[in-house]
Amino acid sequence: MSDEIRRAIGELGFEHPMPVQEEVIPYLLGEGNDVIALAQTGTGKTAAFGIPLLQRTDANDRSTQAIVISPTRELCLQIADDLKSFAKYMKGINIVAVYGGTSIINQIHALKHGAQIIVATPGRLIDLMNRGAAKLDQVRNVVLDEADEMLNMGFSDSINEIFDNVPQDRNTLLFSATMSKEIERIALNYLHDHKEIVVGSRNEGAENVNHVYYMVNAKDKYLALKRIVDFFPRIYAIIFCRTKAETQEIADKLINDGYNAEPLHGDLSQQQRDITMQKFRQHLTQLLVATDVAARGLDVDDLTHVINYGMPGDTESYTHRSGRTGRAGKKGTSISIIHTKEKGRVRDIEKVIGKKFVDGDLPTPQEICTKQLYKAIDEIEKADVDEEQIAPFMDDINRHFEYVDKEDILKKIVSLEFGRFLRYYADAPEIVKPSTSRQRKDNGGKAEGRRRDTTKPEKGFRRLFINLGKDDGFYPGEVMQFVNRHVKGRQEVGHIDLMARMSYIEVPAQDADKVMRALDGTFYKGRQVRCNDADGGTPKGKAGGKRQRAAEGKAGARRAARQQDYPRKDDWKQFFQNNGDTKLIGDEPDFTEEGWARRKPKRK
Repeated sequence: MSDEIRRAIGELGFEHPMPVQEEVIPYLLGEGNDVIALAQTGTGKTAAFGIPLLQRTDANDRSTQAIVISPTRELCLQIADDLKSFAKYMKGINIVAVYGGTSIINQIHALKHGAQIIVATPGRLIDLMNRGAAKLDQVRNVVLDEADEMLNMGFSDSINEIFDNVPQDRNTLLFSATMSKEIERIALNYLHDHKEIVVGSRNEGAENVNHVYYMVNAKDKYLALKRIVDFFPRIYAIIFCRTKAETQEIADKLINDGYNAEPLHGDLSQQQRDITMQKFRQHLTQLLVATDVAARGLDVDDLTHVINYGMPGDTESYTHRSGRTGRAGKKGTSISIIHTKEKGRVRDIEKVIGKKFVDGDLPTPQEICTKQLYKAIDEIEKADVDEEQIAPFMDDINRHFEYVDKEDILKKIVSLEFGRFLRYYADAPEIVKPSTSRQRKDNGGKAEGRRRDTTKPEKGFRRLFINLGKDDGFYPGEVMQFVNRHVKGRQEVGHIDLMARMSYIEVPAQDADKVMRALDGTFYKGRQVRCNDADGGTPKGKAGGKRQRAAEGKAGARRAARQQDYPRKDDWKQFFQNNGDTKLIGDEPDFTEEGWARRKPKRK
């Protein structure tokens, strides 16, 4: 690379090339080297094609030498910004982004000054070609970014027209995270003697992403979404919907319910989309509700979750969605809210991405309120106090609270931050997990009851006890990683029950002894792990401690059985209890005996 490029990327923090860059950059520096490059989202594909494009661009020649075509306006701007960063010290290089939804006159003016590299959406590039503003007769490199989407979205006529106007001896570069065999057959029409570079596995899911699904009835999907968002107080996520109408509807509901959310879809103006993305990148917006097309290629750091409000229509879309999180070595979670008919889609995606989904149980009202309470306390503890600014008011503050008990002040402060969740979940609608056709078949064709007895494993499975729980950071994703790390081969895991200090997992009966032998005696975050049969059995070939294990397993099973019932009154009263009769601010919820009787749910 030139000194100017190395200086620029050094300032951006580049030290060593990512795998896709190491494979692609040397190859693209040659002539006539067409390529299909497949790598997971967030692995540095823009630099993989952008750096060689800049290296091969003649700054003294003002004609257009390279075009980069992307499916969306947001991705177009993002690529242009990245290329400008790489070319920061290259004098005479002009990179112009052209896209719909904004003034074409300004773009024509920018092109008249000479643009060696044009980054464009297909429709706007053709408009500029027809007006004579974009001249492509000197183009030596054509890049299709998110190529599978470009060739699968009805862009084929536009792509054909663009390729008809560029020289035949150009380099053609197709970059994507996924590409089906059908799309690859279409791509061959634009390539000459190409090389396919695959980093990882074709259509592989991001390595650091956990995959979880929650099965609910269709009428409960939005309620389930609220519970998931509430359970992760510091969530920073994209919520994917299948249509523009659904995207707007879900965003409106979240905003009306007090969540920090914004919609992103094709019906918004370019200005609205730019403002929305700017707020989301700056973490001013916590939840972005988006369609697949609008969010394609968005480069946002530190996403904690991707939430699929229903499964996408194809596996490639799921891979792109889940790849938004778990980037640059960080961990992320892809959550899918599905109904029974989508269970088959989950199994299909598992086979393609080579990863198992965790069948999750929605968090209970008590678990959510506990999480939100801790968040409220944490924010109060970490609040910055400007002693100098508040000093003039301290006399008045002390006078007002002189006769108020410290405990009452704490209750009032926490209630202001936490009361909304407590009020909602005191009477929150129950979400019943629907039974699958397989479960109904095992149950003699009858639907399951309102609650599954989780102390009894599914047919053909055994239930194992593990002395790790949520207090140890042992959540579904970590459970699966822990099992996969210690058990040889692919291990099927059924239902997972997580409690504060222990867990139960179900594995096929024939694998139970193997799993117990593999996990028992290992260490997790410095803590020695015990794993035994929940009914007290020990793995074959492992001696000693049977009586103790039996006692622990049975005691844990009894505790688990108790937790399946509706949270007891005492579980709620522990948050705000004062001599048994105190009501919260605004009288909601009311923990007096009379108030509780009004709210006590009917039990089975």
